[in-house]
Amino acid sequence: MNRRDEIEDERRRAAEAALAAVARDGEVIGSSAFARTAQATTDRVVAHFSAADASGEDAIEVWGRRIGRGLALLAVGALLVHLVGTYGPW
Repeated sequence: MNRRDEIEDERRRAAEAALAAVARDGEVIGSSAFARTAQATTDRVVAHFSAADASGEDAIEVWGRRIGRGLALLAVGALLVHLVGTYGPW
């Protein structure tokens, strides 16, 4: 490989890195950082409550996690209602 090829390869790598940075950091028209963050958070919550982290080999384990996480969500909701009802402003 001669010097000219090395220079071209270096320039190509630099250009690809710059394009990747623009794609990563740039705003898409009609989309904001808040919207992307909200969508990512929604995706994580859905994955958590659907037990996406469980191995799909054992259906009982998957449903057990789903039921347990659902019951935990209900318990947090009931606790929140109780606390607001007890210590609320009215």
